[in-house]
Amino acid sequence: MAGSPTRIRKFKKGDEVIVITGRDRGKRGSILRVIPAEGRVVVQGVNMARKHEKQTARQQGGIVEIEAPIHVSNVAHVDPQGGKATRVGFKFLEGGRKVRVARRSGEVIDRG
Repeated sequence: MAGSPTRIRKFKKGDEVIVITGRDRGKRGSILRVIPAEGRVVVQGVNMARKHEKQTARQQGGIVEIEAPIHVSNVAHVDPQGGKATRVGFKFLEGGRKVRVARRSGEVIDRG
């Protein structure tokens, strides 16, 4: 298994993340897709790759830019309060529900 199962489960579709290393360091975006088997996530506007598309009856051909997957070790959650990179922990609420918590501020990351 390529990615750590405990690390990948901390990321979910729609989470706001910041790239902490690599070519796109400092860029922010929301997660479009999580690939647990590879330990990777696809982040909006980050790690853009050019792809040559063949023309079909429905779409024009040419070179299009798409987001390529990035390893989870290269991204960090954005703290809901401060807007900086934070680690993630887990906590149980009074109702018994398990939620993700930002280590920097202690604020709950999960929506709903």
